[in-house]
Amino acid sequence: MTSWLSSRAALPIFLKQLLPWNPELKEQAESLLKEIEAFHPDDVAQALDRVAFERHAGFHDGVRAYQNHPHRRPRDDARKDIPIIWEEGSTKVYDFGAIAPDKDHHPGGIVLLVPSLVNRGYILDLNEKRSFARYLAKCGYRPLLVEWGYPGPDEANFGLDDYIAGRLVTVLQDVADMNGGPVPVVGYCMGGVLALAATLLDPAQVSKLVLLATPWDFMAAGPTQSRIAAAFAPSLPHMLAIHDTLPVDVLQSLFASLDPFMIGEKFRRFQSMATNSAKAHDFVALEDWLNDGVPLPRRVAVDCLIGWYVENKPAKGEWQIDGIDITPSDLSCPVLAVIPENDRIVPPESAQALFDACPEELRSEHHPSAGHIGMMVGSRAEKSTWVPVVEWLGK
Repeated sequence: MTSWLSSRAALPIFLKQLLPWNPELKEQAESLLKEIEAFHPDDVAQALDRVAFERHAGFHDGVRAYQNHPHRRPRDDARKDIPIIWEEGSTKVYDFGAIAPDKDHHPGGIVLLVPSLVNRGYILDLNEKRSFARYLAKCGYRPLLVEWGYPGPDEANFGLDDYIAGRLVTVLQDVADMNGGPVPVVGYCMGGVLALAATLLDPAQVSKLVLLATPWDFMAAGPTQSRIAAAFAPSLPHMLAIHDTLPVDVLQSLFASLDPFMIGEKFRRFQSMATNSAKAHDFVALEDWLNDGVPLPRRVAVDCLIGWYVENKPAKGEWQIDGIDITPSDLSCPVLAVIPENDRIVPPESAQALFDACPEELRSEHHPSAGHIGMMVGSRAEKSTWVPVVEWLGK
């Protein structure tokens, strides 16, 4: 609807050749203008209306089809195949070694998987075919997946210090004890930042570090993300005075603003899929995950939205956890940065800055041709991301 109204408002300005254009689009705009000169302005406006309403109808039908789709992910408390081996407050650690071909033998040892705080950890186990955790188990590892869960009374006053120096370092120490020595740690998105910090706080527990689409310099790709966060920042104290946590809907709207046309496009594509097709089931599973976001405790919201996106503390060398500077150049274990080329959530420039800050003699990089989410659950995820990560872990 917004795109239709803005297009309607821009049409007369465009016809009078008064609309400023991005230089990259100028030639296309001139060609379009010549093409529509053959039509009456009213006919052009009506054609625009028809296209807009067709797209809106397609979006509406796609949303309804998604809501009515039969696919349902089992509830956490109904899943008995993946045991919980560690638990504190809302945080749990799931043992995917239990579903390995030989559940009592894991030649590759333990691998700790650390997801973001703002999304559920099962993006690394979306379904049986789209599961990095299950793939690791098949390759002879014992994957342990951290699931942060929804903040409860124990986490109400948590900041990043509590999640990293408290929860994650404790998990890391216990897991290393189980393994009989240091373990590889794999962090995805924000989870990569958490994993990096935990590694620097207790380096003796980490043998290797994998950073999947992990942000670091929040200004590297231009000011778009920081402007969105800065525009939102003044309302943050008022919102957190009302809510104990930053609501999921707020976080969702911030992510959506990075690519506002994507939502309509994906539901229009879904509307044309066969209900029982594998593509439709994968779409619903992913969309359910996207809509199953996690609210942030107020201190974490301030630490991330202001400290990272507005003040860019990590890249400036000003970010501390438990009083310790989090400086990638201090890493003492091998590190692999996986930087997807088409990432819109974590621009490649932001993740590249983290790779560049790591010790040159310890760092490796891999650039899959994928987006932020597709790199982990897309149809080419195994070939483009999973296999290279496992090969690197085995070196």
